[in-house]
Amino acid sequence: MSAAPPPTETEAEPGADATGGPDAQPGRRRAWRAVATTVAIVVVLALVAVTVFSVVVLRRPLPDTGGDLTLGGLQSDVTVQRDAQGVPTITASSDHDLFMAQGYVQAQDRFFEMDYRRHVTSGRLAELVGDQPEAIAADKVTRTFGWRDVAEQEWELVSPETRAYLQAYAQGVNAYLEGRDTGAIAVEYTVLGLQVDVEEPEPWDPIDSLAWLKAMAWDLRGNYDDELDRALSYGTLRDVELVDELFPPYDAEAHTPILDPEEVAATVSGAEEASAPVEDDALALADDEVTAALRSASDALAAVPVLVGRGEDSGSNSWVVSGEHTESGQPLLANDPHLALGAPSIWAQVGLQCSTIGPDCTFDVSGFSFAGFPGVFIGHNDQLAWGLTNMGADVTDFFVERVEDGSYLKDDEWIPLESRPETIHVNGGSDESFIVHTTEHGPVVSGVLSELNAAMHVPSDDVPVGGTVVSLGWTALTPGRTADAVFALGRAADAADVQAAAELFEVPAQNIVFATIDGHIGYQAPGRIPIRKTVSGALPSDGSWPRPGWDSRYDWTGYVDPADMPRVLDPAEGFIVAANQAVQPRSASPFLTTDWDFGYRSERIRTLLEGKIADGGKVGVADMQEIQLDDWSPFAEALVPALLSIDVGEGFDADGQALLEDWDYGTGVDSAPAAYFAAVWSNILELTFWDDVPPSMRPAGSSQSLAVVEQLLERPADQLWDDRSTVGLVETRDEILKDALVSARAEMTTQVSKRPTDWAWGKVHQLRLEHPVLGGPSIPGVVRSIVNPDPVGMPGGSSIVNAVGWDAAAGTFDVTAGPSMRMVVDLGNLDASTWVTVTGVSGHPASPHYDDQLDAWATGETYAWPFSSSAVDGAAQDEATLRP
Repeated sequence: MSAAPPPTETEAEPGADATGGPDAQPGRRRAWRAVATTVAIVVVLALVAVTVFSVVVLRRPLPDTGGDLTLGGLQSDVTVQRDAQGVPTITASSDHDLFMAQGYVQAQDRFFEMDYRRHVTSGRLAELVGDQPEAIAADKVTRTFGWRDVAEQEWELVSPETRAYLQAYAQGVNAYLEGRDTGAIAVEYTVLGLQVDVEEPEPWDPIDSLAWLKAMAWDLRGNYDDELDRALSYGTLRDVELVDELFPPYDAEAHTPILDPEEVAATVSGAEEASAPVEDDALALADDEVTAALRSASDALAAVPVLVGRGEDSGSNSWVVSGEHTESGQPLLANDPHLALGAPSIWAQVGLQCSTIGPDCTFDVSGFSFAGFPGVFIGHNDQLAWGLTNMGADVTDFFVERVEDGSYLKDDEWIPLESRPETIHVNGGSDESFIVHTTEHGPVVSGVLSELNAAMHVPSDDVPVGGTVVSLGWTALTPGRTADAVFALGRAADAADVQAAAELFEVPAQNIVFATIDGHIGYQAPGRIPIRKTVSGALPSDGSWPRPGWDSRYDWTGYVDPADMPRVLDPAEGFIVAANQAVQPRSASPFLTTDWDFGYRSERIRTLLEGKIADGGKVGVADMQEIQLDDWSPFAEALVPALLSIDVGEGFDADGQALLEDWDYGTGVDSAPAAYFAAVWSNILELTFWDDVPPSMRPAGSSQSLAVVEQLLERPADQLWDDRSTVGLVETRDEILKDALVSARAEMTTQVSKRPTDWAWGKVHQLRLEHPVLGGPSIPGVVRSIVNPDPVGMPGGSSIVNAVGWDAAAGTFDVTAGPSMRMVVDLGNLDASTWVTVTGVSGHPASPHYDDQLDAWATGETYAWPFSSSAVDGAAQDEATLRP
């Protein structure tokens, strides 16, 4: 049968053939031409708009990085040399000029990030971004803490020279801002100006820098989450023994602590016993009103934006190897802090070098700084290298307070609550006023969010009469001298200098590993650590549970003497690994914490190091880098044998399980078994624990989760395996494991492909970097596509040495935290050291250095780290001279 000829203009009306293409009839052709023309015009206009936005708006804030620049207030000329990654090395003839130039350069590169951080830390985020509930909630919590107030008090405590450095830095920032409108400072102001009123940024104040230390301390605060979670899970389980199963003790035999107690110079001691029985602490935590108050506190405090990192994945790796085991005969030091990942990155690489070291110019240091604070936090100078990891010391306690008529109970006395009014100015919205209440333990944090107060049956600005609230004791709310410690570390030359700096490094409590140019390696624990009495009762009094605020026996009695903090120099083993595991066994340092990372990463690093140095082997820079990238999974080692013992039948369901049979437990981006296993693991956690804990406690898949599941595997009929939601059924281990395997096969089929050969970990485990203000879904897609780098498939995972973490409770395998930078320092040749950060040194999306390090970081590559004058000169791509 032949095809009918197409209709002519006289045979059909335009549009009569609904199934024809655009050339089916002339009338339709005209319509399609009109549509095509309109679309073309729209596309052209859009392209023009994007081009104008890209060329004019985006590029306008890019700074001058070459030639001569005038900077009033300098004492002498300053040279700023930038390498191929745009990393600045600043050379000056005085400390004042070094830090003034650093302020100027960091304002050039990242002022909006600095401005955003100071709005967060002062509780003024809504002034910057407008009438957004999340911003207002964050401001309420930050104002309740009073971070800015504490920073103002610290200004009076820090040394005169630290104040001078902070003032010089602020002077440099303000010199850059002078005469520039917002559009010339950062594109973020231009975009925000489409939604809210954007005023000229306020001058930078030295207090803005000090307040940043409070945010750093908050995100790295220790066992805060575990303490709340114990109480909240007790409200569900009503059984201390079951709660203890969810929080097993650290296994010091399986996972070696940082220090051998016999080798350390000092240990914490002197617990004060108070053996009187406590009758009502357990009953208090079982009370529904107390549970509501604790949940309110948990939800409210989670509103603070993550600026550094939070959760179990906010750990870090560091280790140092003595020269007897290295190729150069001098120590090697590695560090990679696992923190929040965003665009721009947390760290700003910088070199600060005096042209001549002397009384007026005392620094020759290079490393990683925070935009907004002068100096270097992690790095090396010409005598010493140091790395930091979160020690996780218990520096916070929640106190359940009994309140009535504006007072709180303490022993037999009712004490008036301290109160102060706060007002949040909302850009484009109505101001919000509220009252902050404080006890002698700290600010009342339950009920900070107005929408949560209903759960406590109290108005938003009131304390309940005859009710319960929760206050927070936190060492960072006591003014301290951490700012002094930053500069002391930058000039440290030996173990004594590190110990002296550690006495000042009060919050956050960090493990310090270090190595010196003359061959020593060491470890030092700093931090302001509370001393708690031992009180006998139904619940521990060691800080692992919330405390009854009405009983003075639970109050802190002081702080551990800095001289008693653990430390070691040149251990016999020849290396030190500090990766958030226990510092020492509990008996040797009872006041540090009970809640460590469980040590899977640290033990793997130890195993790899021992393999490198066995039989006289020597470690080089490349070996240290290789260890940093290790993606072997301890989860797989623990679970795969049990998973392979489960009968899931044949065919479709067995396809995934078969991948596990020959798996080497590596989690590279191309690994199909790693992708399948991750789905199995998240299913195990959901099926086992979601029915036993409140939603806020659903396990993210941390080292704690692995420690719990390892124990449960030995108890097939443990009641935690049972799903409480299936009435009349009692599930056991093997049923849960089978369901997890089968569901994971279906999940990978839906997300990736029906064929297991198409699966790959990097296809689902992706890093999606997001700008803190312009990167979210409420921002137009064209802007998001500019400020958010493209997604990157990643290896690794939680509690893996290459700790690119993900949240097993989130319903996605997307990266939540990871190595925010990697560095390896060679004390035998500092110019042979290497470094990389997750994005780049610039905060300007139009800059080539906004994310030029991302690909190298993701694939495990690093860059040369020039330090000597000749190396810096040789690496320089741009050079600017700042003149008075």
